Amino acid sequence: MKSSDLRERLRQVLSREVGYVRKTHAGRLKVALVFPNTYFVGMSNLGLQTVYRLFNQADDVVCERAFLPPKQELAGMLARGTRLLSLESQTPLRDFDVIAFSVSFEWDYTNVLTILRLVDIPLYAAERSGRHPLVVIGGAVTFVNPEPLAPFADVVAAGEGEVLVPALIAALEAATDRDAVLRHLAGQRGFYIPSFYEPRHAHDGRLEGLEARPGTGAPPVVHKAALARTDAADPPSTSIFTPDTEFGARFLVEVVRGCANLCRFCWAGYNYLPVRAFPAPRILELAEAARPHASRVGLVSIALCDHPAIEEILRRLVDVGYSISPASLRLDDLTPTIVGLLRESGERSITIAPETGSDRLRRVINKTVTNDEIVEKADLIFASGIENLKLYYMIGLPTETDDDLVGIRDLTLAMRERMIEHGRRRGRLGRIVGSVNPMVPKPGTAFQWLPMESPASLDRKIKRLRSLVAGIDNVYFNIKSERHAYFQALLSLGDRRVARVIEAAERNGNNWRAAVADVGFDADAVVYRDRSHDRYLPWNIIDGGVKESFFRAEYDKGLRGEWTLPPKRARENEQFIPVLP
Repeated sequence: MKSSDLRERLRQVLSREVGYVRKTHAGRLKVALVFPNTYFVGMSNLGLQTVYRLFNQADDVVCERAFLPPKQELAGMLARGTRLLSLESQTPLRDFDVIAFSVSFEWDYTNVLTILRLVDIPLYAAERSGRHPLVVIGGAVTFVNPEPLAPFADVVAAGEGEVLVPALIAALEAATDRDAVLRHLAGQRGFYIPSFYEPRHAHDGRLEGLEARPGTGAPPVVHKAALARTDAADPPSTSIFTPDTEFGARFLVEVVRGCANLCRFCWAGYNYLPVRAFPAPRILELAEAARPHASRVGLVSIALCDHPAIEEILRRLVDVGYSISPASLRLDDLTPTIVGLLRESGERSITIAPETGSDRLRRVINKTVTNDEIVEKADLIFASGIENLKLYYMIGLPTETDDDLVGIRDLTLAMRERMIEHGRRRGRLGRIVGSVNPMVPKPGTAFQWLPMESPASLDRKIKRLRSLVAGIDNVYFNIKSERHAYFQALLSLGDRRVARVIEAAERNGNNWRAAVADVGFDADAVVYRDRSHDRYLPWNIIDGGVKESFFRAEYDKGLRGEWTLPPKRARENEQFIPVLP
């Protein structure tokens, strides 16, 4: 694709948007905010929209967006050497002061490298100089494990954008050169400078630590940056509307940050602590202002019903004419009022996450609901007139047996009975869709030391579960393969040496199996290794705020099948078990 054709396509994309920001570049800090996937995917990402707004709130900063080109266009650009341009002004990204990546998914790691090639700057930070833009990598993955991407980043921004963006701007405006910027950021909460640290390995190859280089001023550990309070903060929300995206007619808004339930497999539950609700009046004000551009509202949270004013928020959204799409709803908080308001808004489907089919295994993972409660909530959902139910399950959990797989079928059948009972009365049956994923142990959780289950064992379980749920009318299961989970685990759990695999996969078209073989990397040693006796884990460089002793205690309780109840559930059980370290 020629540069002139690319500029024309970007102008056409921009012409269909509402809410973007245009500023002159002269005299301003120039930031290219990059989502390492297509525009269609990226413009439904709430993090991207939020960081775009935060940068452009500063008058002396101009922030413009860029995305991975569509597949056919990308091939043409790489073949012709066409450089990537920003959306707002069609400026080459190499002309910006900062290239800031917002990375949400491990599968986008190779896209980060492809975009750096399109910008025509070196992939590795060690090969860049002061004449290159500063490459900053942030987003959800930096909360988990930044090390596989660390060699490609000048700066890793670990934490929440509301704190990180102003600090980054201040550092860039105060420092006189690249080295001064890095040294300044190294002393700020939430900024990790990979080049300031040297990995130290044991004789068997295990990572023993990341040591700060003398004279850099880098701290032994980088503490994540988090917003202490949200009562005066604007909730992250859609500010740019376009029909050319996955949620084109939907206004997304974050309602609550964090979750007190602390499921032992869930990195988001731990890493977004403490639980903080955004102000209801501001949520509603933003939603009402967005109503001319959106007919649906997506409420983003992992603990939606933890908002003290959730029923008021839902009622007002219904009154202004929104159809409401919540994220996966936590079962223990569903009430007749909440379900009724969702149905009144026009919702026909609800997503819940039983995770497994047995109460025993749910105690292992600290999912504090029982099968009886799940079926009771399903009955509430179907009785309200909502027709469809989406379920999230996992397999490959610690201590899992065949009885637990049978339990997935039996629990689903029990919910199906309630669906049929209420559907027949209305003369219309809905459907249940189950999504099943092999468990990938995640950094920053109580299960971070676990190996992933062996491929042979997972394959047997996948085949067994498929046979159990086959042929059930109005019930459909999508069971993900173990091979997909294997490479996700490699990217989640690896250290800096995984960077070579990412580079090889980017060059060969994302053939991860071939990439591992080409660089001679022992991926099994990362994915299938028990880390419970490791003295140091790659992600220990980032302190997410939860102490290792707490994770260890939860790990042990999980293997014993004991719950740690969140405060609300503890009070219901006439006891209080503190869950925060």
